[in-house]
Amino acid sequence: MKDTGTELIAELSGVEVFRYVYRPDTPVSESPKPYFHPIRTLASDVVTAYRPHDHRWHKGIQMTVSHLSGENFWGGGSYVHPDGYVDLPNNGTMRHTGFSALGPDGFTETLAWHTQAGEHWVDERREIAVRQLDASAWLMSFHTDIRNVHTGALRFGSPTTHGRPMAGYSGLFWRGPRAFTDGEVLADADRSGPRLMGEQSAWLAYAGRHDEVDRCSTLLFVAAPGTTWFVRTTPFPAVNPSLAFFEEVTLAPDETLSLAYRIVVADGAWDRERIESCLAELP
Repeated sequence: MKDTGTELIAELSGVEVFRYVYRPDTPVSESPKPYFHPIRTLASDVVTAYRPHDHRWHKGIQMTVSHLSGENFWGGGSYVHPDGYVDLPNNGTMRHTGFSALGPDGFTETLAWHTQAGEHWVDERREIAVRQLDASAWLMSFHTDIRNVHTGALRFGSPTTHGRPMAGYSGLFWRGPRAFTDGEVLADADRSGPRLMGEQSAWLAYAGRHDEVDRCSTLLFVAAPGTTWFVRTTPFPAVNPSLAFFEEVTLAPDETLSLAYRIVVADGAWDRERIESCLAELP
C-alpha cells in the first residue's frame, strides 16, 4: 500500500482499487474526515461519488455521525425539528493522528474527533484490511473502536431520532455514482427494492450500471445481524448500515463502541444466488 503523505493507495492484481484520503482538504462546513474515493472494481470501474452537487459533504465511503450530542460529524446543515436543516457552528472534524500499522494488505489508524469549537470528544482506532476474493471481486474489512474521551456521555443519533421520519442515516456511509440511480437492492429473506429503508438485515447489496462502458457492478455490505439500513436508489444511490436509525446510542465516558463491516466490490450485477454463495465463503 503506497503512502503519499495525504492518502493511501491500494492495488490488487495491478488495479488501483481505492485511495484513502486521510488528510483531506475539506471545508469546515463539510465536517472534514478521511474518506475512500475513488473505489474501483477489478475491471477498473469507479463505484463511488465525490462531492456531488446535491450533497457536497458526500465523499465515497466515510465513517460519519450525523448527530452527536448536538454536534455534526456528517457535514452540511443539522436537522432541527420542525424547522428542517439549519446551518449551525457545529461541524466537527475527524483528524488523522497516525498509523500504528501499515502493510500491503491494510492499515491501522488512530483518529481524534474534535467539535468545531475545538473540544476533543472521541478517540478512534480504525482497522482496514483488503483481500482479493477471485478474478472479479475483492473485499474490504472495516473495524472501528470509538472511545468517548469527553467528560460526559455522548449520544449518537440521526435525523430520525431528532424528528425526521425515515432519515436515520448515521455511521458508515456509501455514496454511489450518479449512474447508479435506480439500481437494484437486495437483502436477506428474499427482500428487495428501496422499501428496505428502515428494515433490518445482516447484509444489503446494491447493483448499478455504469455510464460509458457496457458493465454493471455490485457492492455487498455486510454488518451485524439486526442492523437497520438507510438505503436510497433515487434521487441518488446511497447505503448506510445505520448505528442509530430509530433510537439513540449512548456512550458513557471512557466507554468504547465497536463496529465491524465488510464490503465486497464486484464486477457484474450479482443475483441472490451469487450473493449468498459469496457470503458463505467470506472469512
